[in-house]
Amino acid sequence: MRRLLLLPLLVLAGAAAGGGVVPVAARSAFACAAGGPAATLPFCRRSLPARARARDLVARLTRAEKVRLLVNNAAGVPRLGVAGYEWWSEALHGVSDTGPGVRFGGAFPGATAFPQVIGTAASFNATLWELIGQAVSDEGRAMYNGGQAGLTFWSPNVNIFRDPRWGRGQETPGEDPAVAARYAAAYVRGLQQQQPSSGRLKLAACCKHFTAYDLDNWSGTDRFHFNAVVTRQDLEDTFNVPFRSCVVDGRAASVMCSYNQVNGVPTCADAAFLRGTIRRRWGLAGYIVSDCDSVDVFYSDQHYTRTREDAVAATLRAGLDLDCGPFLAQYTESAVVQGKVGDGDIDAAVTNTVTVQMRLGMFDGDPAAQPFGHLGPQHVCTAAHQELAVEAARQGIVLLKNDGRALPLSPATARRAVAVVGPHAEATVAMIGNYAGKPCRYTTPLQGVARYAARAAHQPGCTDVACAGGAQPIAAAVDAARRADATIVVAGLDQKIEAEGLDRASLLLPGRQAELISSVAKASKGPVILVLMSGGPIDIGFAQGDPKIAGILWAGYPGQAGGQAIAD
Repeated sequence: MRRLLLLPLLVLAGAAAGGGVVPVAARSAFACAAGGPAATLPFCRRSLPARARARDLVARLTRAEKVRLLVNNAAGVPRLGVAGYEWWSEALHGVSDTGPGVRFGGAFPGATAFPQVIGTAASFNATLWELIGQAVSDEGRAMYNGGQAGLTFWSPNVNIFRDPRWGRGQETPGEDPAVAARYAAAYVRGLQQQQPSSGRLKLAACCKHFTAYDLDNWSGTDRFHFNAVVTRQDLEDTFNVPFRSCVVDGRAASVMCSYNQVNGVPTCADAAFLRGTIRRRWGLAGYIVSDCDSVDVFYSDQHYTRTREDAVAATLRAGLDLDCGPFLAQYTESAVVQGKVGDGDIDAAVTNTVTVQMRLGMFDGDPAAQPFGHLGPQHVCTAAHQELAVEAARQGIVLLKNDGRALPLSPATARRAVAVVGPHAEATVAMIGNYAGKPCRYTTPLQGVARYAARAAHQPGCTDVACAGGAQPIAAAVDAARRADATIVVAGLDQKIEAEGLDRASLLLPGRQAELISSVAKASKGPVILVLMSGGPIDIGFAQGDPKIAGILWAGYPGQAGGQAIAD
């Protein structure tokens, strides 16, 4: 049934994307503008293959100009009419301003914030994953046309969530290689909407972080110093499976190498990985980018090379094309002078990145005259996209307990007095997790329940998600539950508990949250439903075994419409 619900949304999304043609004048031509200095040169001829055009451009550049194209904030080449470009934009589960390539404001105050990936993956619905990618693609391209985003989005994160303490597990499709692989290909297809005949892209996706990366900062070890010791079989059977699917099945335009080493070699300096596996075996037709400052990390923190120029040589010869960070712009020319790399190494890298820009139409002149040039502010936060966000949140919610068929709550109960308690009862920002943008709007759990209940009483029970210390308002939440006909406790984690750079030391609920839940359950006269928001797993054995807690739902980080989905 749930798959069928998506069909009208697909029609609506298509109608939105192909609706009123409203050119956006804010974005001028990136290159090859009519009447510009290069308009008649071969790299501006759309009839030529993208790679041939890229080679023609690269052949016209000086070494200094090419070196400035090896980094994410690539410089322009004014004498050829080529503008500067910021490669780093993010779209993990909606257009995000985490990277410098996206800027909200003006005609684009926000974008649809879909559920965090770990929740969407729990739907096991590849059709849904691709539809979300398509919606994000519409919004990303619209923002590019309006001058407020790039076209290269460094998403999705398809690392295997092997260690449940990892703070970034929320960004991934989970611990199962087969599910992660299906997710990777579906989301990439949705984002890129590649034309089979020409290879033209709507956006360029990037699958990250290759490979064996699921530790950020735990017990004195951080990702900048971590060496993952992995067998060849575990790489083939587990960690590399989603990346292969990204490239082979999704035809992703990019792969990002990670900070960590694998078996003693930094992934961004591993030729067997970058040239051997990703480009030769899997056939990547795109570019390989470093995680931000990874090249500097393996020189400065891991001391993998003796000099900075040796680091340049190690990464370029391994197959890296683009450095997120300034390292290659600073030290590549001196590496050439010292004979550690040649101009051919630079040419190969720049050709790979520029070819992707060609496929995106960035060298085709006026963006408004191109196939996606009609997309503008009216295609962001559309009703269809916002309804898709609700449906995605609904499908991702997992039922963990339902004693006596307490759920769904009977109309007689739901339409009376319902207490909504817990530190996430009025969640907003917490619902969108990390690598999120500015949502179109929020519906909190309290607001969602209030649409059904005759009276929704609210008490937080904790001053925040940490719920630490003796001054927690647990008693007020207990009193609200005692007076209500049903109680919904919304608890869990947030980005102060699990996040990039922050792994967990415990799988228990933070602070006194468990005490709050048990106390509320003991006092309640009606059914008690526990709703958990988190990216990583939580030990809730105490609630599973409590006969007073009739139902338990895991909602992940359910996005901008999470409160509505939970209430539904």
